[in-house]
Amino acid sequence: MIIRQMLYWFSRPIVRTYAGTMLKMDVHMHSVFPTGAKIIAANHPSTTDPFYVASMLGKQSFILISNHLFQVPILGEYLRRSGHICVKAGKGQAAVDAALRYLAEGKTVMIFPEGHLSPEEGGFCPVRTGVARLALASGAPVFPVGIHLERRRIHSIRSTIHGQVEYGRWYLRGPYNITIGQPLRFTGDVEDRPMVRTVASTVMHHIIELARESEIRLDRTPTLLPTLPERL
Repeated sequence: MIIRQMLYWFSRPIVRTYAGTMLKMDVHMHSVFPTGAKIIAANHPSTTDPFYVASMLGKQSFILISNHLFQVPILGEYLRRSGHICVKAGKGQAAVDAALRYLAEGKTVMIFPEGHLSPEEGGFCPVRTGVARLALASGAPVFPVGIHLERRRIHSIRSTIHGQVEYGRWYLRGPYNITIGQPLRFTGDVEDRPMVRTVASTVMHHIIELARESEIRLDRTPTLLPTLPERL
């Protein structure tokens, strides 16, 4: 517990300083975050999204992150010691159970309902049901978050992890717009599969709408014209 808090307070100013320096981060909130348990659910255009979204929350969060990042030297150790939740293929329920324990303690959990990076050409992956199972089993509010960035600025970085080639999409600088929606609350039986799918689709619908808001704001941002040389 103490190590988690120390790593959070050490890393938070680093990420916030980087985001404030290298990114043109634009955050619009339709609602403020309450105290207590909550679920942050966002779309996932880049590998760096968990760090940037966490930097603007103002409090420690525990993120469901793909097992691939846990295998990266140094980064993986940081993620484990920070208490983030490893999501392994075929073991999604174990990750959900770990997240529910955090929510029961009044913590903030972050999830990316697409389960993968969004399509490289734009758009969204089909939603998975993890976010719905978390919401129904915990009763915690879900805050949908829509991210939009400039895809042309994404860098695809190749790495080899345990002999397997992986590609990450890193967004290192440029406009990065976030829109946070009103909290969504759901009740029902987590074993009711049609209801679970409906809840997941509802959350994803809100995320898509908020991502569109972020895109509109980015499109409206005026660009500076190049300075022309003076005529002699």
